[in-house]
Amino acid sequence: MSVTNRYREAWEGFWREAPDEQGAVFWDAEPALTAARHLALFEAHLADPGLPMLDLGCGNGTQTRFLADRFRRVVGADLSGAALDHARRADPAGQAAYRLFDAVEKSEAETLHAELGDVNIYMRGVLHQAEPDDRQSMVNGIATLVGERGRAFLVELSEAAKPVLLGLAQSPSGPPPKLAPVFRHGIAPGEVADASVPEYLRSAGLTVLADGELPLVTTEYGPDGARIELPSRWVVAGRRA
Repeated sequence: MSVTNRYREAWEGFWREAPDEQGAVFWDAEPALTAARHLALFEAHLADPGLPMLDLGCGNGTQTRFLADRFRRVVGADLSGAALDHARRADPAGQAAYRLFDAVEKSEAETLHAELGDVNIYMRGVLHQAEPDDRQSMVNGIATLVGERGRAFLVELSEAAKPVLLGLAQSPSGPPPKLAPVFRHGIAPGEVADASVPEYLRSAGLTVLADGELPLVTTEYGPDGARIELPSRWVVAGRRA
């Protein structure tokens, strides 16, 4: 099983058009407001911090480079080759490695695990963007990648984000400039029920080790000048020791 061509092409089109500069994409907030906050929640649950860190759905690599400053080996993986082109241009020193990867395809997860061994995974806002029928397969792939010693940190929009996004999309003046391309390319975020994420993990053989709520910070601002933040939930999962 792999993602649909329509889904892949939607992301390729989006990233081909996206500007290079950091912060030009709706969710591309600076790491101090994103990965740094998440890492503060994640690090205490790492059974082995020396494992490779996989930034799954890395996009243009902003958070990947932050992680590469803190872990010995970091790999940014994404479905979109155009996204990885952005990531490599922004990382001329090669702090991280970058890899084209379909997280839904079982054989790709098995191949990557054979290459890297168990990994720790950071995944921010990817599951809700996946086709509903692909989500369990994606989490099954995550379970393959973390193996016995790895941990996965997933952060996803919560159900409470839906009215916020609808309000932005249906604004009389249209969606905010950085959100408009997302809708235009047909990759508008889908809804993942709050109870579904732990259920996907359990079905994949993983145990929820910790969870909580934390707003997902964006790079866009509302009419009142306040930065737009989307309600989200985070979870740490792995095999129970």
